[in-house]
Amino acid sequence: KQWYQRRVRGESFSLLQLIANDCYKMGQFYYSAKAFDVLERLDPNPEYWEGKRGACIGLFQQIIAGHEPRETLREILAILRNTGNPQVEYIIRIMKKWAKDNRVSVT
Repeated sequence: KQWYQRRVRGESFSLLQLIANDCYKMGQFYYSAKAFDVLERLDPNPEYWEGKRGACIGLFQQIIAGHEPRETLREILAILRNTGNPQVEYIIRIMKKWAKDNRVSVT
């Protein structure tokens, strides 16, 4: 039974990696960010932070361009806060300033 559970966990982890990377490549940054967030919490590999950071910034760009709803910014900020990387404070500060300047509620 233990072997089976490890195998299922391994397959789930691989599926999450596939979702994270393929969604990123296709510009589906919302789903990519969510998948990289889970991966980063399961394994503190710096590549997962880099993927999450890129997906969140890509999604932020889509919000600015009007291709994603502005309300999504609140969720991006929550995803970014799920990390211990020191870069996150700088990124959050920029996103919050844009939100304030554009009257987007993020609280």
